[in-house]
Amino acid sequence: MQRFHNELLLLKQKLVKMGKLALFMLNGSIEALKRIDISLANKIHEERIELNQYDIEIENEALRLIALYQPMANDIRTLACILKTNTYLNRIGRYGKDIAKITREFENHPHFKKLVSIPQMGRLVEEMVKDALKAFEEGDLRYLENFTERDDELDELRYSIFRECVSYMMENPRIITQGSHYIMVARYLERCGDHACKIAEKIHYMVDGSSIEIK
Repeated sequence: MQRFHNELLLLKQKLVKMGKLALFMLNGSIEALKRIDISLANKIHEERIELNQYDIEIENEALRLIALYQPMANDIRTLACILKTNTYLNRIGRYGKDIAKITREFENHPHFKKLVSIPQMGRLVEEMVKDALKAFEEGDLRYLENFTERDDELDELRYSIFRECVSYMMENPRIITQGSHYIMVARYLERCGDHACKIAEKIHYMVDGSSIEIK
């Protein structure tokens, strides 16, 4: 089984690399939006190809290990976690791609109100994903202890952004399109936080076999 565990370790390392790429796409898209950097937005958009390749390779390798070695106990839980986390990381990266796409709409249109609280939401999501990846690498659930509170904070920020944007849009109809984009980006970031929570749930199952729900 030593060969199996070596291959499993390599697969875990590949998943972490995918997570870092997904984070790069998400963080880069927020930075591109802040600066209205179309060049960076285009680069983020192109990264979707590598992200998709990770998705395919990790899924195929996990299924191959299951079929070839028929692992049990913690090993099968680890592979189950990898298969689900792979999907969630792909979605996080694709939300980064979607935000980059929105950035293109801001070319020649300056921001209003300094992007409301979008950068703050981006930082919160980044830390949640980073901590989830650390918990996955180290098998340490302490990184995940306050995920419910962090997810609640993201929800509050999203609704705050919605209310603030609607208020500005009512006062100035000329910024309705921009305000709508901000609301959409906030929704994307909230969903990324939800995906980080789902990853945390799967890591709990991987580490100690317990099924939890983070709300």
